Amino acid sequence: MAPSAHDDHDHGPGTDHGHTHDHDHHGHGAHGHHHHGDPTTHGRAFAIAIALNAAFVVVEFFYGYLANSTALMADAGHNLSDVLGLMLAWGAAWLSQRRPSARYTYGLRSTSILAALANAMLLFVACGGIGWEAVLRFSSPPAVAGGTVMTVAAIGILINGFSAWLFLKGSEGDLNIRGAYLHMAADAAVSLGVVIAGAAMVYTHWYWLDPVLSLVIVAVVLWGTWGLLRQSVQLALAAVPPHIDVAAVTSYLGALPGVAEVHDLHIWGMSTTETALTAHLVMPAGYPGDAVIDEVRVTLRQRYALHHSTLQVELGTTQHACSLHDAPAPAAVHAAHGH
Repeated sequence: MAPSAHDDHDHGPGTDHGHTHDHDHHGHGAHGHHHHGDPTTHGRAFAIAIALNAAFVVVEFFYGYLANSTALMADAGHNLSDVLGLMLAWGAAWLSQRRPSARYTYGLRSTSILAALANAMLLFVACGGIGWEAVLRFSSPPAVAGGTVMTVAAIGILINGFSAWLFLKGSEGDLNIRGAYLHMAADAAVSLGVVIAGAAMVYTHWYWLDPVLSLVIVAVVLWGTWGLLRQSVQLALAAVPPHIDVAAVTSYLGALPGVAEVHDLHIWGMSTTETALTAHLVMPAGYPGDAVIDEVRVTLRQRYALHHSTLQVELGTTQHACSLHDAPAPAAVHAAHGH
C-alpha cells in the first residue's frame, strides 16, 4: 500500500476496505502531529549559536595562522563546518513546518533528514582536510606560539559549551537538534585538549604535539559523527527509526478485538522527529467503527511514537498481497501501483 495523505474514508455497508488516518496537518484536534524540532522553540538557540561560532571561526583561524598552529586552524575549520551544519539544520527545521501541497503531500518534513545527512558528510570532508594537513607537518613541525593557542582555545571552550547548553533540552527528540548538541559539546572538549597541548608546547617546546592534536581532533569528530551519519542514511532509505519496536507494534495490532491478521505493515520516518505507519487489518467480522480506530491511532501515537498512522480495514478473507514483498523481480515492483 503506497503511503498517501489523500486516502478517502470508506466505511459504508458492503465495502471491502476502510481507510482511516491520523493526519491533522494544521495541528488542531486530538490527532495533530507533535513537532519536537519546532523552529519557534529552537530558532533563538540556532541564531545565537551561529552568530557566536561564526565570529569565533574568524578569530580562531586568524590567530591560528599567526601562532603557526595547525591544530588551532584545524579547530577553526571544524567550527566552520559546524556553523554550516547549524545553518542547514535551522533551515530544515523551518522547511519541515511548511504545509503539505498537491505535489508534496507530506510537506517538506524530510528536508530535516537531508540536512542531517549533509551535516554528517560535511564533517567527514572537513576531517579529511584536517588529517591530511596534520600528516604533512609531522616531518618538520614548525614552532608554535603556545600561549596564543591556549588563550584562543579557552575562549572556544566557553563559546562551544554555551552553544551546547542551548541545544541540550531538545537533543532527545530531534536528530538535527541532537547533532547540533553533539557538535558543540565535542567542540568544547576539543578546545580543552587544545588548551592542554598549548600549555605543553609552552613548557616543553614539543611542537610535534600540534599535528598529533590535529589527528586527535579528527578522531573525536569522526567518532561522534558516525552515529549521526548512520541514522540519517537509515532515515533517508525509509528504514524503521531505531526507537520503534516493530514486533511490539505488530503484536499490538494483531491482538486487537476482531483482527484476524495484520499485513502490509510499513513504518518509516517522515522527518527526524515524526514517524508514519500504514497497515492492513483483516477483520472478517466487520468494521468496528470510527471510535475504535481513532483509539487505536491514539495508542499508536502515545505508546509507540507513531505520529501519522493510516489503517486499512479488510472485511473479507481474501489476501491482498503486498507487491513489495511478493514481486519476483525489481521490474515487477516498479510496474506495480500499490498493494
